[in-house]
Amino acid sequence: MMRGSLLSTGMLSAALILTACGENNADNTENENNLNENETNNIDEDGNEVSGEDEIEIGLNNWAENVAVANMWGVLLEEEGYDVELTMSEKAPIWEAVATDGIDLSLEVWLPTTDEPFYEDHGDDVYLSDEIWFEGTGLGLAVPEYVDIDSMDELNDNVDMFDGEIVGIDAGASLTRLTDEAIETYDLEYEQLVSSESSMLSALDQAYSNEEPVLVTMWNPHWAFSEYDIKYLDDPENAFGEAEDIHYKAREDFPEVYPEVKEWLDNWMMDDETLGDLMSYIENSDDEREGAEDWIEDNRDLIDEWME
Repeated sequence: MMRGSLLSTGMLSAALILTACGENNADNTENENNLNENETNNIDEDGNEVSGEDEIEIGLNNWAENVAVANMWGVLLEEEGYDVELTMSEKAPIWEAVATDGIDLSLEVWLPTTDEPFYEDHGDDVYLSDEIWFEGTGLGLAVPEYVDIDSMDELNDNVDMFDGEIVGIDAGASLTRLTDEAIETYDLEYEQLVSSESSMLSALDQAYSNEEPVLVTMWNPHWAFSEYDIKYLDDPENAFGEAEDIHYKAREDFPEVYPEVKEWLDNWMMDDETLGDLMSYIENSDDEREGAEDWIEDNRDLIDEWME
């Protein structure tokens, strides 16, 4: 059974707490949830042998697309005979945990810009996929289409419209860091309200329902672009960087220990339509796993291409 857990003990717990405080701790103790190192031979539901370890721990952060693909792969790997654990945390402790073999796999690395600082710190100690599973992401500041501004260099002329506030997400997000840098780049007379994805979306929803102005940090792929008529503000200084691609990362010996899984992950490819559809299934379900299961059943042809 796929298990969801918080990083509540050992190294990952310490990393999460210190990350929330804006501190780094390189001496965290070993995560008590490390996978057993026993080699096993498993049989999947089709009677095929699965080599290597039979447990996989997937680290994820609380972004809509990350939750979606982690639950999707959790279900798919369980169908193939693996015991999957999902571990929720911030990006920084997940990177450190993968680099120290405390977590086996994490499915979202945005390059070349967003996750570049994490890759600089840990790239020598993780396996980064050569293959990408999503091409052409976006990051930036967004407003509803009915708001009559189109560029970030118009923001200082409209401070009162937004009460000088940018509604952001969690403190550990790369998007939060890039937004702080964008405020400096454009010398914006704004404060970023660091909160969470759910709080940001709540503020967007409330303003949108009343057709009021609101300025939020946003990224795509994200289901919000299908739910709301919103737009990125132009970024003439390129503070948020160019469009990026999404890779996955894993513990350094992952290709040798989980060769079948690596092959499946390398076959995996999604676009705005397929990923947005998956996120919508999960967003509209009472249970994230059930949403993923429903989407999988409705997209078996695509899944079969990945699992060849």
